[in-house]
Formats: sequence, structure tokens, C-alpha cells
Amino acid sequence: MGEFKAFDNKIWLSSPTMHGEELEYMTQAYETNWMSTVGANINEVERLACEKIGCGYAVALSSGTAALHMAVKLAGVKPGEKVFCSDMTFDATVNPVVYEGGEPVFIDTEYDTWNMDPAALERAFEIYPGVRVVVLAHLYGTPCRMEEIRAVCDRHHAVIIEDAAESLGASYKGVQTGRLGDINAISFNGNKIITGSAGGMLLTDDGNAAEKVRKWSTQARESAPWYQHEELGYNYRMSNVIAGVVRGQFPHLEEHIDRKKAIYMRYQEGFRDLPVTMNPYDTENSEPNFWLSCMLIHREAMCRQVRSEREALYISEPGKSCPTQILETLEQYNAEGRPIWKPMHMQPIYRMNAFVTREGDGRAVTNAYIDGGVQGADGRPLDVGMDLFDRGLCLPSDNKMTEEQQDIIIEMVKSCFRK
Repeated sequence: MGEFKAFDNKIWLSSPTMHGEELEYMTQAYETNWMSTVGANINEVERLACEKIGCGYAVALSSGTAALHMAVKLAGVKPGEKVFCSDMTFDATVNPVVYEGGEPVFIDTEYDTWNMDPAALERAFEIYPGVRVVVLAHLYGTPCRMEEIRAVCDRHHAVIIEDAAESLGASYKGVQTGRLGDINAISFNGNKIITGSAGGMLLTDDGNAAEKVRKWSTQARESAPWYQHEELGYNYRMSNVIAGVVRGQFPHLEEHIDRKKAIYMRYQEGFRDLPVTMNPYDTENSEPNFWLSCMLIHREAMCRQVRSEREALYISEPGKSCPTQILETLEQYNAEGRPIWKPMHMQPIYRMNAFVTREGDGRAVTNAYIDGGVQGADGRPLDVGMDLFDRGLCLPSDNKMTEEQQDIIIEMVKSCFRK
């Protein structure tokens, strides 16, 4: 197979790390017959979330996507209304806007955090001055530049919906993500920093908003002796069984973050002689949760790579590599990596939506982006998201990966630059 031996057991990108308490709380739900969407586990995970994040209210829901949908509904997004959204993210950040009939307008990314660019956001308000809602995500557990983004939004009287699905436990200027927006969401999906196998939460300091979401998420049943419904409802509440898993995971959040940080730092040290950088963060103001360790190949060290909508090809060159080559090498030896999120403005479903860079009309920039083509005064490509997608990848970041296994993965990546 080559110079390495395939791992006997797959090294995952990020899989659940379980501890035992989860099963105890699930069993408790079973033995007490509280198997539905009420029970002690739900009450406790809502309390634990408020305690950790510092918010007033938490509503446990079936997924982070459900929480974002409820956030968009709380913000009052109407059909046809434009909403500014992070471009470099998973589509679950954006889809809830469309559920309510809104029209996402994608805001380009910045190199310093891989998150929404405050300068591009300001430019977007110049082009679309009436926008009332901004939906942002903290990519791979790294907080956005919230001070600058908040200043822009306050200037234009816009509400911030914070997608902290990937960043539970991360903080910006001492404040936990999940409390940095006006309406906030977290996720307990199977690959997150802590998990319930599924589940999510809406977080807020507004008690009335929390009560609305509790009502909407349980089919909007009115207080009446019979089933009375006066507005549209959803089956979005978290089950007491899944809440038992989350409850057992919460005490291990900091432990998981410490392990993820150690993985990130080990990669950073291991790659110090390669023409690559790790996913960046604002070292002065933020502390990520290091959910995924990612790598960006220097532009001059990229071999030729071509991607269609569903396939990718590359031409190997000594001293150079590309995400496709590295990912195929990892897969060959039974380790899982992934491309970084393909920007929303490049997705077929959203290709007709507006896209704004710090220079203005991002669509014109995208159309001219060929081999690093259109560049700004600093020499950087103007379509930052497309450039990051072209050169970036997510490395195996599983908490159960041993140091010895990670050392082998580091050597596998190095070998790609020798071939």
C-alpha cells in the first residue's frame, strides 16, 4: 500500500467520546418511564447550559437546526426578506432562513478567523440598507470578530442570530459563544464537542422568547382542556432520553476541549516545516474549543487540482500538494479527513443568491476567480471563501486518537509534499 501501514481501526474526523454517565441517565429515563419530551434530564441539561454559557434561558430541542429555525422565527423573518448569512459554513446555518421564506445574502469570509468578514458585512449594508437580521456561524469552534460585527449590526439596527453549533465552550473576550448574539443556538449532533447523538438548544436572555419557543416546539398547543391550536407549531422538543446523553456529557466538556486543543497544537508543531498554516484564531481576544483542526496550504505550494460538483482530480508535483491528494492519502490508510465547508455562494441550491465581499458584488469577483485571479490591494484573492475551500482541509481530530496515531498522520501529510 505504500510507506505506511493502514490503521486497524479507523481514525475518525470527530466521533463521540463517551464516559459512562450517559448510560446511567438514559437508563434512569427508561426505568422511570419518562421517555418523551418532558423529564428530569431535559430540565437538567437546560440548567447546565445556562450555567455554562451564562444565559438566562435554554430550550432543549431536537437539533441545532431546529434551534436556528426557532431563532429565525423569533426574529420575525418574512417571505422575500433578505437576511445576511455567513458564507463559509454548513448549510444548516442558512436553510432555516429559507424555511421562513427569507432570502439569504452571503457575506464573504476573512482570513484571520475564517469567519464572517466585518468589512464585507458593512459593505453589504451599504448595498442592502434595509436588512434587519444577520446570521453568523463560528467556524470549527473559532469565534468571529464579534466586537466589530456587533458594532456594524448596532449601527444598522440589525438582530444577530448566533450559530454556535460548532463552538460550545469557546469564548470571545471572556464571554461564551452562545451568548454573543441576540438569539443563539448550539448543537449536540454526533460529531460535536459534546453530544446527545442528536439535539440542540435555543439560548436567550428573554424569558418571553423562551416561552414562545417552548410553545412552538410542542406543536403550539394552547392552554385549553382540549387540543387547541391558533398558530403554526413544530415537533422540535428534545427527548428525555437524548437529554440523558447530553447530561452525562456536560461534565466532560472542558476535558474534551483540552484534548482537542492538544491535537491542534501537536499538528501545528508537526507541520512547522511544511508550507501550511493551521486554521487561525484571534489569540488576543478569543479562546476556541478547537473542535476541528484544519490546514491551509500556501498558494505557492499547491499542486494542480480541479474539482467538479462531485469529483476532484490532481496532478502530483514534488514539493507541492493539495487537499485532494492529502485526503485521498488519509483515506488509503483508514483515516478520515474532509474538505473544509464549501461556501454557500458556490452551492448549486444558492448559486443565484447575492454574495458580498469587502469590494462589493461578490458574484462579479467569483466569475473572475481563475487560478487565484482577481486580487485586492494586499495581493489576496477577493473571494476569500473560494480560496479557502480550494486550499483547505479538515484533519482527523478525534479525541480518542492516540499521540502515536497522530504522529503517523503527520508523517502521511508530510509524505504528500515529497511525492
